[in-house]
Amino acid sequence: MASTVHSGAKEVDSKGLKGGALGLLSSVVVGVASTAPAYSLAASLGFIVVGGTVFAGVKAPGIVLLAFIPMYLIAVAYQELNKAEPDCGTTFTWATRAFGPVPGWMGGWGIIIADVVVMSNLAQIAGAYSFTFVGGFGFPGVADLASNVVATTIAGLVWIALMTWICYRGIEITAIVQYVLLSFEVLILIFFAVFALVKVYSGTAEPYSLIPSWDWFNPFTLDFGQTVAPAMLTAIFIYWGWDSAVSVNEETKDPAKTPGRAAIISTVLLLATYAIVTVAAVAFAGVGDSGIGLANPANSADVFSAIGPTLFGEGPVGSILMTLLGFSILTSASASTQTTILPTARTALSMAVHKAIPEKFMRIHENYLTPTWSTIGMGIVSAFFFIVFTFISPSLLLALIGSIGLMIAFYYGLTGLACTWFYRKTLTSSFRNFVMRGLFPAVGSLILAAVFVYGLSNFAQPDWLKDADGNNVTIFGIGAEAVVGIGGLLIGAVLMGIWWIRKPGFFRGYTLPRRSDKPEARRQ
Repeated sequence: MASTVHSGAKEVDSKGLKGGALGLLSSVVVGVASTAPAYSLAASLGFIVVGGTVFAGVKAPGIVLLAFIPMYLIAVAYQELNKAEPDCGTTFTWATRAFGPVPGWMGGWGIIIADVVVMSNLAQIAGAYSFTFVGGFGFPGVADLASNVVATTIAGLVWIALMTWICYRGIEITAIVQYVLLSFEVLILIFFAVFALVKVYSGTAEPYSLIPSWDWFNPFTLDFGQTVAPAMLTAIFIYWGWDSAVSVNEETKDPAKTPGRAAIISTVLLLATYAIVTVAAVAFAGVGDSGIGLANPANSADVFSAIGPTLFGEGPVGSILMTLLGFSILTSASASTQTTILPTARTALSMAVHKAIPEKFMRIHENYLTPTWSTIGMGIVSAFFFIVFTFISPSLLLALIGSIGLMIAFYYGLTGLACTWFYRKTLTSSFRNFVMRGLFPAVGSLILAAVFVYGLSNFAQPDWLKDADGNNVTIFGIGAEAVVGIGGLLIGAVLMGIWWIRKPGFFRGYTLPRRSDKPEARRQ
């Protein structure tokens, strides 16, 4: 018989995790930190401005606003499903409950593969900015290592190992680290936005700066297939991560309510942050394809580093501010590296408890009350993928943002559909249920499905993504973003087939136990 955690209004069967360790504020911090706001904007804003085959330009804030809509609608689905079953497996558990083992398994895999792939990008950013930050203090030659592939790879691996260790040591120390890293990151982003807007409105910005207009928030004048859909997949990437607040549901106070509230609050806070920073960046730098313009391909990997020297100026003060801006991206990437491990480890834990993957992944540390094999395995697999991607081509890391957008759209969309289907018999019991459990999740899923299809058709074009030298980034002659995105999901289908052959029990008539019947996790 499983042990039971009494927390708030609900009783949640424990898999051995530390119940009641996180409150609402801690959960929101985990949700927001997982998105890595500073890093996400630095790495994605240029691609959003470029849009697709048709230029998005100053409509970038509108794309960011539009991407918020499906994110909010799916966050509502997470909140409603979590009320019924606060299980750390989230999409895996809920999709299995709604549609059966195959969609459920693939939903769980969608979470795992998206998290593993993004770790490569996060590790590369954290590694490079480690040298940039240290070099900002005047150490000769250190800053140059930020462009050295071997050095940044080694540093990235160190970051993966460090954040894996912190997650292994306990959820509470993880939350404390997140408080510190996120606070610094958000303060610097707000300072950047205010500083840029003051210069624009005071007339002291460069000639290519623009005065913000409300029309920037209207993306509906753009072509959906050629501009909005691919740009939205990138914009969805910058919101992605708030579901980490729900993946730690079994470790929160009042697990049926707190995680869902944290998810909703996280998406709203992200919208406010992204809106002001995006407007400020577009207004100050403009959307030209030269200089610090956001459409300049040379700036796409990191728009903040391109804008910073012009914004802050030369001299000691400018150098200090640039160092702080760089440090915010470092803390952003490192914080997200840590919080990305959380949902992956807990999804694997839940899948193991329900016999969907090997039982060793359900082991819990006796003292730290964290997943052991699941956490360490996430770190090892992430390091492996990071090395593989870097070995194939450092330019391939550029392809990860769009490909992860495809994976996100897949499992977020599946969660929305699972919510509508799960509550199908009670949708008409009240207007509130019809909207929150039926309409919102279904519309969110349909939007993500449309974005997935149109985005994939663009990503597959050989000339869709180019590296800094103007060369096409492809795999087997197909756009790398499409190959990595679909290939990652297909790997899951293969692994699922292998597990089906070896251990068919989960796929043949297995029914998820009710909360009072779940087997107790093994402790190690």
